[in-house]
Amino acid sequence: MGLITVIDNIPLFTTVEEAEMWGSQYGLTGYHQHTALGQVGYMGGNNHNEITRAVSKLPSYVPQTLNLTPSPSPPPIVSSTPSSGNSGGY
Repeated sequence: MGLITVIDNIPLFTTVEEAEMWGSQYGLTGYHQHTALGQVGYMGGNNHNEITRAVSKLPSYVPQTLNLTPSPSPPPIVSSTPSSGNSGGY
């Protein structure tokens, strides 16, 4: 693919065919032009608003957030065996 640049997260191609093929994955036909880096390029969709709307409707991956609420501290461990008080000394 002849990629010139990306505008609003949408690729700008060197050929109409590439632009139309890329736009077709979003159910769009046609193309429109942009000039970038001194070169005329082609983008899928009949106009820029059409392709940006189509791309923005895609579900985005949102990772599950961690539960950062601290949990209550566990109760202290209490030994049920009484100590003999004998330290083993002589």
